[in-house]
Amino acid sequence: MGRVFEKRKHVMFARFDKMSKGFTRIGKEISMAVKQNGPLPENNPRLRIAMQAGKAINMPKDRVEAAIKRASSKDETDLEEIAYHGKAPHGISLIIECATNNTTRTVSNLRTFFNRGGGELAKMGANDYLFDHKGVFRIKANGIDTDELELEGIDFGLEELMVDGDELLLYTTFNDYGIMQKYIEDKNYTIVSAEKQHIPNSTTDLSEEQANEVLELIEKIEADDDVQHVYHNLA
Repeated sequence: MGRVFEKRKHVMFARFDKMSKGFTRIGKEISMAVKQNGPLPENNPRLRIAMQAGKAINMPKDRVEAAIKRASSKDETDLEEIAYHGKAPHGISLIIECATNNTTRTVSNLRTFFNRGGGELAKMGANDYLFDHKGVFRIKANGIDTDELELEGIDFGLEELMVDGDELLLYTTFNDYGIMQKYIEDKNYTIVSAEKQHIPNSTTDLSEEQANEVLELIEKIEADDDVQHVYHNLA
């Protein structure tokens, strides 16, 4: 029974860590949204999306409200959004999106992760040519006619629509992100998440052992509080 409990405890703590990291990431997104366009969701599309993302991961309402209140304070430090690029082991390329109030700390932490994980931090923008910058919306299907959505959505920047269980994934160009968000909200579709993602043009296959080396590095990078998202071209 002891071993079973230890295994369950490990899984439980891992789940709590992931949840806590998710809350931190959404909290930062809320902060940046408020600093950018104010604390009223009805006047702030980015804040509406951030709050919806928080709801999707069961972020407590009082924590969302606290994040908005903190960001509204003049004493709250501004966060800088910056994307770092790097090479993981076996030639895998990474783009790491961060939100930080101390870039010196962030770069130092990332360099340490790469050095210990057999990779290296690259020049800014070094991997841009390997990825497409897209808007990605995940919405509840809720009986939506996908054929109709696909035809109508083209006028609002829809490039691709994919079905994922009871949800739909809508892809747009980076520049059409705001247009698509307004269209989705006007249609009263339920947004599960909305992000601007770096999607690889092609992916690289590795052996299981090599892939695990890369994933171990990515996991450590993702755990850093300054890191919001990590994108890679590992198959």
